[in-house]
Amino acid sequence: MNITGKTVLITGGGSGIGFQTAKLLSERGNKVIITGRSEDRLKKAATQLTNVSYIATDVNSESDLNNIFEKLTNEFGGLDILINNAGQAFLHRLGDGGDAYSKASDEINTNYLSIIRFIDKLLPLLKASKEAAIVNVTSIVVFAPGINLPTYAASKAALHAYTRALRYTLALNTGIKVFELMPPLVDTELSAEIGGKENGIPPEVVAQGLIDGFEKDEYEVHVGKTAELYQLYLTSPEQALSVLNQGRE
Repeated sequence: MNITGKTVLITGGGSGIGFQTAKLLSERGNKVIITGRSEDRLKKAATQLTNVSYIATDVNSESDLNNIFEKLTNEFGGLDILINNAGQAFLHRLGDGGDAYSKASDEINTNYLSIIRFIDKLLPLLKASKEAAIVNVTSIVVFAPGINLPTYAASKAALHAYTRALRYTLALNTGIKVFELMPPLVDTELSAEIGGKENGIPPEVVAQGLIDGFEKDEYEVHVGKTAELYQLYLTSPEQALSVLNQGRE
């Protein structure tokens, strides 16, 4: 897929994977819009990059989504690539007396339901593009859930299933390509409390993996250890589960 001269929207683009992806895509001559809840963070990120705009947005807000649609239509002239990167995760264990329900509710809304609403709303703009793509960012835990992130893993597994169905469906009657970026543990603010600083890969490595996936039309992008775990999962899902959770018991 050609990734030059496109209009790209990246949710959660103020830091981490989203920021690094915005950097690489802007350097390739694309017009990039980043979104996030913190306007200060977005403004700081945009000033570090070239040809990058920002729209302060809560992905769970329908009115904010309507605002994005209007700006994309009237100010940016449409949309070619939508990258759903914003996410939320809570560190907890099932059965420990914590409020798993409220944590799961927040995660499923941000990591799954909000993405469906974004795609539903912005699909007409993507259909009008000559060459369009959707990217949903999931995780290594799609193949084996981490016991310290059980409901986060469930939300990403739901997004994985939805992404596969979306890819198959859109291939039947549109030219829209649907990619899934599946990183392992990444060194971001989101992962700090689960060891991301010590054991996570740099977010720029994940962003480069997505760029490579675009260029190869590789629709499931397995970055780093995700590729290894996926092969193990194909052989033995139970062994993959055990390996992912080694040292966490």
